[in-house]
Amino acid sequence: MSYLEYTVKTTPTGLRKVLYLNWPLAILLTAVASVGFLMLYSVSGGSFSPWAEPQMKRYALGFAVMFIVGLVPIWFWRNMAGVAYGLSVLLLLVVEFFGTSAGGSQRWIDLGFMRLQPSELMKISLVLFLAAYYDWLPLKKKSHPLWVLIPVLIILLPAGLVFAQPDLGTALLLIFAGATMMFFAGVHWAYFAVVISMGVGLVVAVFQSRGTSWQILKNYQYDRLDIFLDPSSDPLDTGYHITQSKIALGSGGWTGKGFMQGTQSRLNFLPEKHTDFIFTTLAEEFGFVGGFSLLLLYALILLFCISTALANRDRFSSLMTLGIATTFFLFFAVNMSMVMGMAPVVGVPLPLVSYGGSAMLILMLGFGFVQSAHIHKPR
Repeated sequence: MSYLEYTVKTTPTGLRKVLYLNWPLAILLTAVASVGFLMLYSVSGGSFSPWAEPQMKRYALGFAVMFIVGLVPIWFWRNMAGVAYGLSVLLLLVVEFFGTSAGGSQRWIDLGFMRLQPSELMKISLVLFLAAYYDWLPLKKKSHPLWVLIPVLIILLPAGLVFAQPDLGTALLLIFAGATMMFFAGVHWAYFAVVISMGVGLVVAVFQSRGTSWQILKNYQYDRLDIFLDPSSDPLDTGYHITQSKIALGSGGWTGKGFMQGTQSRLNFLPEKHTDFIFTTLAEEFGFVGGFSLLLLYALILLFCISTALANRDRFSSLMTLGIATTFFLFFAVNMSMVMGMAPVVGVPLPLVSYGGSAMLILMLGFGFVQSAHIHKPR
């Protein structure tokens, strides 16, 4: 009996698929989203509008998407990986010419009922496509220079389009996620050593290019780097966000000031309190205990994803699950580092907690693929 025949015969069918859903993972995702509902209710002054109620509806839609995607056989998503990647690249090109601008960046497509951010879709499409690529590629070729160059180009194409929006944070996330996928696939470590060396050189070039005719970053991006290195240099302007964030984090102490009692958020000292800096609001109201509890929920989600990947004998499913887990990790790791002053402010939302539509729906789509891999693995 071939492996494909064995897989078909041992995977569940019909209503049995619902029983094989990774319910602990679904419960953990709902728990994290509920933390977001609670904090959005708090920052709006004890009201479900304008943020908590729409977020609850979006999560309900996202959960339905995860459920439906999870019931579809994983081989179908493997076959659709190239289509998803191509469509995401096409949407990024549409943004380049016809996108909607906000805050100095052109990142969205206005669909009328919502604004779609194609770079969020690319985070998942890239993982799918790279997993399909390494599932197709024979193991003995994975470190051959030609077959290493192809995934590098697959990663750099969307990263370059996103960087041009400009969205440095998302571009870096795409590069890190793609490089991690290559590492999981078994590409030789020497390639990563070369890339790290080139990265150091790029960092030096970024700072050397400042004020020249070949300046690499935008002026506001250099300002973010300056504030990251020394927030006190401009506490009332470009350093205002991170300064107020640190004040709120420190004032929370061990157990916080209490639900809806955070002065920094309620008195509007904390900017973007419902999106990028919502973790700061949580830490101010619930202290170290609240922040650590959320981090623990995130860690458990990663643990379930990793255990699912390790238990799956299908290469595509395993690599794809690890890629989704990595993308999820990068989301909350960068956001938490950002609001604590450990990384520059790059506008990365806190997954399932920050207010927003595209990021939540795309992330739940990604977890739908994880569920599909879990449900349809051979047993």
